[in-house]
Amino acid sequence: MKFNYLRRGIALTIAAMMSLPIMASDNVDQQMRKALEAARSKQWDRIDQDAIKDHVLAGYVEYHQLRNRLPHLDTGVVNDFIERYADSPLSGWMRGVAEVSYGHAGRFASLLAVSDGKPRGTIRQCYYYTALLDREPATAAQGGLDLWLTGDSQPDACDDLFATLRTRGVIDGRAIWQRQMLAWENGEDSLARYLSRSLPSTWNNAQAAFERLQKNYAAITQIPVSLGPEGAGSAPLFMAAMHNFTRADTEAALEAWRKVGPHVSLDLSQRHQIEHDLAFYSMVREVGNNKGWVDDVLPRLADGDLLELRVRRALAQRNWNEVIHWVRAMPQESRESARWQYWLGRALAKQGNDQASREAYAIAASQRDFFGFAAADRLNQPYNLNLARATFNESFRRQVANWPAVRRAEALQRIDEPGLARSEWYGAVARASEEEAKALADYALSQGRYATLVQTTITAKQWDALDWRFPKAYQDSFLRWGETTGVDPFLLMGIARRESAFNNEAISPVGARGLMQLMPGTAALVSRQIGSANPSLEGLFDPEVNIRLGSTYIRDMLKRYRGNRLAATAAYNAGPGRVDRWLRESPDEFDLFVESIPFRETRDYVQAVLAYQVIFASLAKDGNTQGIAMLTKAERQGEYDASLMARN
Repeated sequence: MKFNYLRRGIALTIAAMMSLPIMASDNVDQQMRKALEAARSKQWDRIDQDAIKDHVLAGYVEYHQLRNRLPHLDTGVVNDFIERYADSPLSGWMRGVAEVSYGHAGRFASLLAVSDGKPRGTIRQCYYYTALLDREPATAAQGGLDLWLTGDSQPDACDDLFATLRTRGVIDGRAIWQRQMLAWENGEDSLARYLSRSLPSTWNNAQAAFERLQKNYAAITQIPVSLGPEGAGSAPLFMAAMHNFTRADTEAALEAWRKVGPHVSLDLSQRHQIEHDLAFYSMVREVGNNKGWVDDVLPRLADGDLLELRVRRALAQRNWNEVIHWVRAMPQESRESARWQYWLGRALAKQGNDQASREAYAIAASQRDFFGFAAADRLNQPYNLNLARATFNESFRRQVANWPAVRRAEALQRIDEPGLARSEWYGAVARASEEEAKALADYALSQGRYATLVQTTITAKQWDALDWRFPKAYQDSFLRWGETTGVDPFLLMGIARRESAFNNEAISPVGARGLMQLMPGTAALVSRQIGSANPSLEGLFDPEVNIRLGSTYIRDMLKRYRGNRLAATAAYNAGPGRVDRWLRESPDEFDLFVESIPFRETRDYVQAVLAYQVIFASLAKDGNTQGIAMLTKAERQGEYDASLMARN
């Protein structure tokens, strides 16, 4: 008995000794947390400078202290801080607040002393170009004019710059008119009226035409083609009028354009924009009377987005000749994507040209996405993952935890500042070399920070590092609830990867939460269904809760659509009511069903989730795709119509 007590006492003593550094570190972190809170609220007497002076986050408190002394702070102090924290977001933030503060105070020499060229953000740019009005008047004039020519109101910081440029004649009647037309085009009627009061009388005929068109777009065919001094008002007016007319009545707008277009003085880019809009809205709104004109103009416009719309229209009509024609008319980058090579292969097969069809499928199958995998199925060959194993520099791996940016990010996590931690981390990734970025990704994985890992690969453009882009995040929970609900766990992981990139605290703009982005109402409904307590909003961030409810919901969608994952995942994203309607109006085949989904977000979502399921399943087999099928036989060969909806 004495031995047991002695052994326990020694163990407790050792544990206490080992915990001393951790306790000391925790205490310093708590001091830093309090200091940062005090600095934000300008309670300087609450900051224990001695306690935090050697802390890795001391710069964050110093940032607030220096910011508080602006605009009277010497620029040398500002530049010293910027240089010391060049590897931190603190540097850019300090420069930004200094530029705004010096600019607001009229200390333009100081602003230029801390500036490193044209800044980002309208307010900073307005002060920057104001500072250059006398030093570099040509640069200030061009920069100020660029800021002026917008259809939105600009901040007060621009007032002095604009006033000076108006006095100097840089912002003249032409510039005022151009902005007035941009405001009209942007729906900013009050700004347009304000600007109209500043126009010289030489613009009266242009102003009269504008007022007439505001009441009736169709009057564009009766407007003089030369407006304003030397006809300078014509192009801006016709651009804005056609912009608004096209959106209001596309068929009538095209009829008017055919009459006035040849007679209006416009440059090539302006004509291109008008005709692009006319073609786009004609196709989106399916204006039958405009079809001939659209087909005539598309080769000349050669815009990828328009040609993609045209191919989708041909697919909806099963016009395989047109599919071939318009795919081949696409710009090379678009044309060679898996999606359009797949459809080219499908169309060629319909024509009986099997050799050319297989060649197109082979190009598609070399790529890693939904249509690439679908093409591989057509060729009866394994999927091409293009997998590059996640490798890294071993010396970097040993050093990365001590890199200043990593230490700051870790410390910010410890004091519950996740937003600042993310800024530090992704700033480090953006600055990193290829090998350093790999080391950062490896470190994130070692810490179990899956969302950080995924975003690191995106920031570093590590597209083929699939082990990192598709980590085994929360895999035990996905396996457990997949088995419980009868849903393939790799499908669940594919949904979570697409929905939140494995950020368990993600919140969408509409309020969906957690790994599988559950709406609170959906979570409540599923909870009642399974006899579970309705989770709180915070409770939906719990991975286990979120996965349980999300897997149950997708199970219900699978039941609703007879096990069909294309329809079920579409319903998970867009709601079953919409999918029911799409199926009633749907083409018969799986690929045409996917392509016919009217919401681009849902169309892309379904493709991504099914492709991600393949990737997760393949990585579980060490990257081997043998025996893995993206679609079941029923999903490939079944009919996509109302019969897919299970009867209750």
